[in-house]
Amino acid sequence: MLRAERILLAPLRDDDSRRLFDWINERDDVLLSAPYKPVHGADHSGWFDAIRTRSDTVIFGIRLLEGDRLIGSCQLFAIDPRARSAELQIRIGEEDARDRGLGREALQLLLRYGFDDLNLRRIWLRVFATNERALRAYEAAGFVEEGRLREAAYVDGAFVDVVVMARLRTAET
Repeated sequence: MLRAERILLAPLRDDDSRRLFDWINERDDVLLSAPYKPVHGADHSGWFDAIRTRSDTVIFGIRLLEGDRLIGSCQLFAIDPRARSAELQIRIGEEDARDRGLGREALQLLLRYGFDDLNLRRIWLRVFATNERALRAYEAAGFVEEGRLREAAYVDGAFVDVVVMARLRTAET
């Protein structure tokens, strides 16, 4: 487990599956990072079982220290030990946990885990150019825009740019 001031990152538990299922089916929230397509229970169960055992993925539940409540998830996936690189995803699924700096704490813990424990050199991500809140959060965490995939995603009837950002390991990390 990885601990910050108000949250901890811990392995997902079996009983977390229901909350993740609810979050992936919340249309407005999903549209911030992906085209929306309802996920069926059987598909989610298969994903949930597989994601926790993949060798190229590390996924954590984001939990409040106070009350041990699951508020989100984050992961490093497509981990390439040779290139020392991985892609990052994070989601604060509980609406009342947003805009409180909890995602920032989780992001810092995940970066530290990736750089220190996994010995990664580069952690990167993709974010919709329309998701201004996420762009600001990633920039504040030291991510730098590396490129833009113009109109690379079709979301809710419109094409949107996908911004590729990365953070490299530095002497401070």
